[in-house]
Amino acid sequence: MPLGLTLLIAATILVFFGVGQRLLDRMRLSDKAAVLFMIAIFIGSLIPDIPLGRDIFINIGGAIVPLILVIYLFAKAGTGIEKLRAGIAAVLSGLGVYLAGRYMPSEPETIMIDPNYVYGIIAGIIAYLFGRSRRSSFIAGVLGVILADLAQGIENILRGIPSRIRLGGAGAVDAVVIAGFLAVMLAEVVGELRERIQGGTAKKSMAYQKGEFMKRSRNENTYSGGDNEDEQNS
Repeated sequence: MPLGLTLLIAATILVFFGVGQRLLDRMRLSDKAAVLFMIAIFIGSLIPDIPLGRDIFINIGGAIVPLILVIYLFAKAGTGIEKLRAGIAAVLSGLGVYLAGRYMPSEPETIMIDPNYVYGIIAGIIAYLFGRSRRSSFIAGVLGVILADLAQGIENILRGIPSRIRLGGAGAVDAVVIAGFLAVMLAEVVGELRERIQGGTAKKSMAYQKGEFMKRSRNENTYSGGDNEDEQNS
């Protein structure tokens, strides 16, 4: 079984048994929603690509479901800065994958690792470096892979290269899943390490409720809306 789908199954089982609750809370995603999205990606990846027009196809599990999840998380982003950072990170992540596709050997059998795994790793690392927060990193990693597919398709059209545009298809679901998981895990692990080194989060004077950091009011029993960004590692 491809690595991306293996990770998806493992993550679904872990979330089902309550592992990763804190991480999901910071991403403003419930256990049930996370499981449903992962199951939808898995099942959707097994369904043939959907034709959108002449030589343009899209895969449910590799593009449609991930895009719905990205849009949902983007809408939940706490600040305009976080949304801007997620957008910039997604573009840079997509650029990294696009350039990797240009300069990697055209024959997959000439390299020791599946190119889709390489694309996922590149997208995930760039997404974390520029996304910073867990939510922004995940958005950028997933969206970056899809943008790279789109960019390659547009280039083929402009250059008159006869090839199909497959958004999220042809194994790209592995790259999407790996990019999303790697980006958010880097943000989580590095964030935890920085918290330990600093002796706690920079927002330790604030209360964390319902996925948001809330500023304490003078009355300690009440809270006012504050910085709801999920990043503790920036």
